[in-house]
Amino acid sequence: MTLPNPGPGTKAPLVEVDRLTVEFGGGVRAVDDLSFTLEAGRALALVGESGSGKSTVAGALLGLHRGTGARTGGTVRVGGIDVGAAGPDELRRLRGGVAAMVFQDPLSALDPYYAVGDQIAEVYRVHHPGPRKAARARAVEVLDRVGIPDAVRRSRSRPHEFSGGMRQRALLAMALACEPRLLVADEPTTALDVTVQAQILDLLHELRRETGTALLLVTHDVGVAAESVDDVLVMRGGREVERGPVTAVLGAPAESYTRALLAAVPRLDGPARTARAHGLGTVDAADADFAHDRGGLLAGVADEPLLEAVELRREFGRGKAAVTAVDGVSLTVRAGETLGVVGESGSGKTTLGRMLVRLLDPTGGRLRYRGAEIGALSERELRSCRRELQMVFQDPVASLNPRRSVGESIADPLRVAGERDETRIRRRVRELLDRVGLDPDRYEAYPHEFSGGQRQRVGIARALAAEPRLIVCDEPVSALDVTTQAQVTALLAELQAELGLGLVFIAHDLAVVRQVSDRVAVMRDGRIVEQGTVDEVYGAPQDPYTRQLLAAVPSLDPVLAAERRGRRREPAAA
Repeated sequence: MTLPNPGPGTKAPLVEVDRLTVEFGGGVRAVDDLSFTLEAGRALALVGESGSGKSTVAGALLGLHRGTGARTGGTVRVGGIDVGAAGPDELRRLRGGVAAMVFQDPLSALDPYYAVGDQIAEVYRVHHPGPRKAARARAVEVLDRVGIPDAVRRSRSRPHEFSGGMRQRALLAMALACEPRLLVADEPTTALDVTVQAQILDLLHELRRETGTALLLVTHDVGVAAESVDDVLVMRGGREVERGPVTAVLGAPAESYTRALLAAVPRLDGPARTARAHGLGTVDAADADFAHDRGGLLAGVADEPLLEAVELRREFGRGKAAVTAVDGVSLTVRAGETLGVVGESGSGKTTLGRMLVRLLDPTGGRLRYRGAEIGALSERELRSCRRELQMVFQDPVASLNPRRSVGESIADPLRVAGERDETRIRRRVRELLDRVGLDPDRYEAYPHEFSGGQRQRVGIARALAAEPRLIVCDEPVSALDVTTQAQVTALLAELQAELGLGLVFIAHDLAVVRQVSDRVAVMRDGRIVEQGTVDEVYGAPQDPYTRQLLAAVPSLDPVLAAERRGRRREPAAA
């Protein structure tokens, strides 16, 4: 479709994309004949699964594919600048002056060696040559505008001294330094907990309202789109599937793919998991035999806990510099059940999870496994315990060795357990790859050859290789799109029902936790402030902090999202 030229006296859109195509090496067409416009002051979300071409489109608006070997076709105009034909000076004016980008990972986008304020000031001076003092003053001004407390002092801090939410605010400040007419935000809230995510989305809304800046939001989270934009463009395979006002597309989607995308979104008002639905309490004869083979794993579901933490505590550092990450946590996990652990970043969730699988030793409290104090186990018993307590990590890219094939990574627990027969090892790894839905013939493939969801399946296969009884999953789906997320959580539920595994599911996404858990523990500042069944915690939360977390979960209803945003603003305005 060719976009019509604006008539006499008609103001051209801020962004005009006409039949854009982007091809990478090997003939991979990431964007295929895409056209759309974005008016000044409006907000458009590009929504779709990983690999749909969303981020490629965002990069094309700022000419980020130039010089990369990518082949582009069609026309992209931003603020009247033909991005494909722009010279170096015009491209420099575009980037930062007309349009600015907020990237998904602020740690990658910010230089770790320089103070945040200096980095913002340097961007400002590129477009506004002048004294460094004025640039630094501008940096402090925009840091204050995006809600960084004590902006003068914090402008001298380096990125690692900021929390995840503060780093994302710093990136927003950098983008706003030169007052661009367009903000391009690429998954700006993906790794943030729900309260910080709500703060960033509210901030984007306020900035648009106050400055008239247009927003192109790239996201796989449909709830984030509902909270943030006027219009939605759904992408699949580099092409447009559906486009229209956010209320129409999310309220009454016309295309089956859009409906499937919405159906995969975990919801607070959706069906909760029940023990019976996941095979507990309905153990047939074959399951009973299997349970006997596993040492009575399922038979003891209603009896003794598989894992029990009593007043667990963990401190880092010594003396006055000591930080208590986990402070007196008590919980139990039974075979065949899932305990969800939720809370904001820094609440102690990950530290707790690592103690449960003995990757960290507690500095206080007791940990019991199958009724025995872990601290009193013999060396042989401790090795067996560690094999039966496994972890699936948040970032499979970091937890898988990029220089070793995935088959070899999965084989590691088998070799640690003493298996020396390479034929049996290879056969078992192939079985595990098949069990988690991957091609067994990809034994020799490397992590970079897999998608994010596939890499997480590799991590699950590696955990299963040790024949565990309990697996701690630390944010296993936080960086995945909703359909891949649904596939991974379904796989975990299937494996749990088959093997009687106990699961601890750590996440900041309360809707996901509700969907997969039997019981939930809510953490804040190293302590559990509330725990109970899903119905108790979600249906009738007792602690104000739990209610605050639930109120911050994005809604798929744009009207309700606007009402909740207004309620969140009331305390600040009071």
